[in-house]
Formats: sequence, C-alpha cells, structure tokens
Amino acid sequence: MALFDYAPAPENRDIANLKPHYRPFINGEFVDGNGEPLKTINPATGEVLAEVSTVDTTDIDRAVQAARNAYEKVWRRMPGSERAKYLFRLARLIQERARELAVLETLDNGKPIKESRDVDIPTAAAHFFYHAGWADKLSYAGYGPDPQPLGVAGQVIPWNFPLLMLAWKIAPALACGNTVVLKPAETTPLTALVFGELCQQAGLPPGVVNIVPGAGDVGAALVSHQGIDKVAFTGSTEVGKIIQRQLAGSGKKMTMELGGKAANIVFDDAPLDQAVEGIVNGIFFNQGHVCCAGSRLLVQESIAEELLEKLRYRVSTLRIGDPLDKNTDVGAINSAEQLAKIRELVASGEAEGAERWTSPCPLPEKGFFFAPTVFSGVHPSMRIAREEIFGPVLSVMTFRTPQEAVTKANNTPYGLSAGIWTEKGSRILWMTAQLRAGVVWANTFNRFDPTAPFGGYKESGFGREGGRAGLEAYLDV
Repeated sequence: MALFDYAPAPENRDIANLKPHYRPFINGEFVDGNGEPLKTINPATGEVLAEVSTVDTTDIDRAVQAARNAYEKVWRRMPGSERAKYLFRLARLIQERARELAVLETLDNGKPIKESRDVDIPTAAAHFFYHAGWADKLSYAGYGPDPQPLGVAGQVIPWNFPLLMLAWKIAPALACGNTVVLKPAETTPLTALVFGELCQQAGLPPGVVNIVPGAGDVGAALVSHQGIDKVAFTGSTEVGKIIQRQLAGSGKKMTMELGGKAANIVFDDAPLDQAVEGIVNGIFFNQGHVCCAGSRLLVQESIAEELLEKLRYRVSTLRIGDPLDKNTDVGAINSAEQLAKIRELVASGEAEGAERWTSPCPLPEKGFFFAPTVFSGVHPSMRIAREEIFGPVLSVMTFRTPQEAVTKANNTPYGLSAGIWTEKGSRILWMTAQLRAGVVWANTFNRFDPTAPFGGYKESGFGREGGRAGLEAYLDV
C-alpha cells in the first residue's frame, strides 16, 4: 500500500447548479411531461438529487412531430456550412460549461470527477467540433456526390457515459441534416436535460433536438414510433434484441452498440508495468461500467505469476470513495440493481471455483460501492468468463501460444473490443486480423477519438459511430 495518504480534495457540488425539478425538452422548450415523475439519486450517497418529469406516448408524438417539422421546414434545407455553425456553438458551450457539466455528471452517475472532467466532457465537445467540420463536406465522405439525410432519428442512450453518449448520437445526426428525439437513461437524465439549455443558448431551431426522459417503456415507444426513420441504440444486448424484433420489416435504419466481454491479451515480451496500467484502465475505469471494458485478461503462462503480483499491488493502491474527490480512482456503482448483479456474478465465480482477490481498500458506508476484484484460475466455461458483469471485476486466464490466445479471445458471443500487449508489430498485425472485435487496441486500452469509428460484431451490435464510417448511419446511402 502507499506510504502516504491524500488529503481530501473535494470539488464543489454547488458548481452543478442542481435544480429541484427537471423537465422534458420538446420543440425548443422545457415542458411538463405527462408521465409519472421519477427521482434521480446520487449513487454515492443514496440521496435524491432532483425530480424529473417524464413523458408518455402523447409527449413522444409531440416530440416526433416537432422533429419532423424542423426537419422538413428548416434543418434539411439549411446549407451544411450553416448547420456546422450550430454544431460549433454547441461544442463551445460544452467547453464553457464544462466544469458545471462534469460535477453534475458525477453527482448523477457516480463516476470520479477526474474522469468526468478529463474524459467525458472534453470528448463530448470534441465530437461536436469534429462533426461540425463534416457538415459541409458530406459530398466528399465517399457516399456519393449528394448524400441525403434520413429524417428523424430516435436515439436511446445508456447510463454509463450520459453526456458523451448523447454527443456520439446527436453530433453526427445533426451534421448529416437529421433531427433527433433522444431518450436519456432513467437513472442519469440530468446532463441530457441541461444539454437542452445549451441548444437554447446556441439558438438551435426549435424541434431539431428533443429530449424525452423516462424508463424503458418510453424508449420502446420511441423506437417503434411510426414517425421515426432511424433508430440508434446503445445498451444491453438483451434490449437490443428486443428492439430488433420490434423493428423487423419496418424499413427503419438501425445501429446498435451493445454489450461486450473484451479480451486484453498480454504476451511475454510486453512491457509489464505499462501493461498493468492498461489492464487497470481497461477494467476499473468508470467502475467497469464500460461496454468495451477489458474484462477478460489473457496472460501468457510464463509471465502470469509475475503479472498477477504486479497487478494486485497496483489495484490495492486505487482509491475508492467520494466521486467528487479529485483523488478518487473508483467511484460508485450506478444503482442498487447494478450492484446486486455484480455481487451475484462474483458469487457465481467463487462457487464455480475461481480464486477471488479483492482490494483491501475501505469502502464508504453509504451509497453503492464495490471493491475492485480480480479472479484468477478462471475457465472459459465459467459465468464470469462468459457474461458481461459491467462492474470492477476482472477474470484472468492463461495461454501458451498466439493461436490459443486468439481462440480464447474469440470464444465469446460478443465482439466489441480487444487489447494486445507485445513489442512485436508483426504479431500485433497478425492478431488484429484474427480477432473478431470491432476495435483492437495495441499497447493501450480505452483510447477514444471522434475521428475513429467504434462498434462491434456478433452480439455486440452492428454499425459504427465516429469517423467517416459513422456518418453512413445517418445518410440515405
């Protein structure tokens, strides 16, 4: 353990400008929704943060109609160079209110403030900047001389990266000339609703962006609405399958970014200390609430013992606690429901014979917290090696040859991401060609950039977000 301790360095929660009530954003205005109001809570303390007015089917009708009117009368007709100005304004406004948005995100989600501040909010702004650049250059994107928008996009986002997922969805849709109706996650609606304020500040024409909070029934009503031309969903594989069944034969264009069980593969020639940092970032970043988390560690047998020793020491130095403290490495699990799922899967790992090691770090008495955990002696048939835990839990397996590493890495219904740690460029290129994963990182993990496409194979979904490839999902091509 560390020989010294950090003094508390709390961020000021007042910066979030938390309001007691939040309302849906429809046709450029905040309106009362007709759904049952929900209370959003701080996962680190269990306290109620705010009451959120939710929508029902009549509100969704209004939102979709507002988006349709804005699309037909204003947005699709607007030159790309003009649309770009609005996207650029939104990017600048996210930057201007970055500290406020970061604190609000941490309060609502439970992630450490240093992650909200240094990753989520800057990357959200970057997506708007990047797509602002594309808005008047779509003819050069490789999809024909005059690609056309699809119309109204219905978008449903998860709770793990609330504002960043909003940016991934809204920025390309608007750049391509579509309008949107977006449903934020039930447990993390606040930054999405504040984004409605940014739309007003930017002077965005009414109806171009609509934000409709609610539970799963609202998402189901939105994606199946007759007035929607395109569905974009990020979330669990189970819900993704339900949506696909709902929309089969409807003619709606779909993109799905679903679950994952990524392999992080460490060869015996890898720089071990660097790999350990990458492993920790791969599974404990955002409490493991990451679709592409490196939740399966495959280590070459000859270095497994040494690597595990280094890894356990490094994990034991992670600080778990108040997400608003700038020194916190691992924050709160997003909900009681998610914490129960993590505990159940961890218990199954112990019951099936894997060896559990949990960080000896103290946990806060209040809130939803789970100490970082590493399982060794894991077999591919165990639930902890097959099912997405979506928490700070790592399953470690070994391999002897590159081919065995590939076989074990691909032995999953998922295919979102993978990591390779080796000094040999030829091995990286060979492995990348063999791995059935949408994103493969080499000697790093969890690197994101708006210019790079992201998405999966198999039960991790289809379609790409980000980069030139991500534009295709919002164009009639």
